[in-house]
Amino acid sequence: MLVEGQRNRRVLRRVTGLARSTPGRLSLVALLLISASLLAGALTALSVQRRSDALAALADRSEPLAFAAQEVHRAMADADATAASAFLSGGVESPRLRGRYEADVAKAAAALSAATSESTRSPELSPVLSTLSGQLPVYTGLVETARAHNRQGNPVGAAYLREASHLMRSRLLPAAQELYRAETGNVARDLRGAGALPWSELALGAVLLTALALAQRYLTRKTNRLLNVGLLVATAMAVVSLLWVLAASLLVVARVDSSARDAALVDVLARARIATLSARGDETLTLVARGSGAQYEQRYGEADAQLRELLAQARGMTDAPAVAAAVRHQQRWQEVHARVRAADDGGDVAQAVALALGQDPAGAATAFDALDAGLVEALAGARQGLTDSIARARGALTGAVPVVVLLALGAAAASTAGLWQRLKEYR
Repeated sequence: MLVEGQRNRRVLRRVTGLARSTPGRLSLVALLLISASLLAGALTALSVQRRSDALAALADRSEPLAFAAQEVHRAMADADATAASAFLSGGVESPRLRGRYEADVAKAAAALSAATSESTRSPELSPVLSTLSGQLPVYTGLVETARAHNRQGNPVGAAYLREASHLMRSRLLPAAQELYRAETGNVARDLRGAGALPWSELALGAVLLTALALAQRYLTRKTNRLLNVGLLVATAMAVVSLLWVLAASLLVVARVDSSARDAALVDVLARARIATLSARGDETLTLVARGSGAQYEQRYGEADAQLRELLAQARGMTDAPAVAAAVRHQQRWQEVHARVRAADDGGDVAQAVALALGQDPAGAATAFDALDAGLVEALAGARQGLTDSIARARGALTGAVPVVVLLALGAAAASTAGLWQRLKEYR
């Protein structure tokens, strides 16, 4: 035991002696610089990769799923409005309205399938998706029953249509709205992840540059040489890496800010279109109810007020001609609706129905179709702006991760080479 203890003390003295010597300290500095270079490079690369992953999730999943959820809501609301309009047209409904209704149901089913395929990403949405997939066939069944009775002239058809609309308003549309709200929340989350200011990258770069500067100062004091080429090259590589990452990250932040504005505009326009469809459904259901549709007229007023507010918001966010045109068409629709209500309240149901369904310039259907078309155009433009901004943000990070890794390896190698030259002088 005594011999072993003496041997351990001799080893300890050699180690501490080496640590107190200049070669030992130079070796320690080399190890610290290698570790700092590699660690800063790895952490910076991970931070950039997380930003890139957030943009990829935004482009490949969140935004398409938010659009799919919006399409589920829109298609269902439009199907409800179109079914009511088709019912009003008489025993044999218009082929145009029938085709639009069937297209809406197909679009809703397709968009719902797309949303369901990603349900593992948001397990909390499973009940919502189950409600939508389970109740949509029930709704279409009620509409078909109402349609069959309407063709035969049976008054009970109106009751089936009201039941179908009640199912749509009480279960399907709220579930679709919850799905849309969740998916737009995912878009906002990914935008925040991608658009965070690059504080961590800046801090890591500053730590590495500080370590290199202190090492250079230590060598200058010990060797009386002003500069060490290896450390100078390592510093240059660290500066290039830091500037590259900062420039790319700040460009991403700017693009994400633009994307956030586009996403907000998309949301406002999507909700405006859904309010438009809800108002149209209530307008026609008021006539279907034949004198007992006060609740539908009240809901029309609420949807119209919401629509005006959303269009005002959209006008404040963009100067797109399609939005300005939508405002004009909404005002024209209000005027025609007042005439529809005047005719219906006056007992001239045939005139009210003709005004509501008429395709002439004075008809409510014409104003509604023009308003809907304007919102579709504005929504397509806003969504294109959103996807373009996301694509430009992703492009700004192209190659950033491999560049950071290579420069970190280069800085570690240059630091080692610079200090090795000094270590050889002590042999």
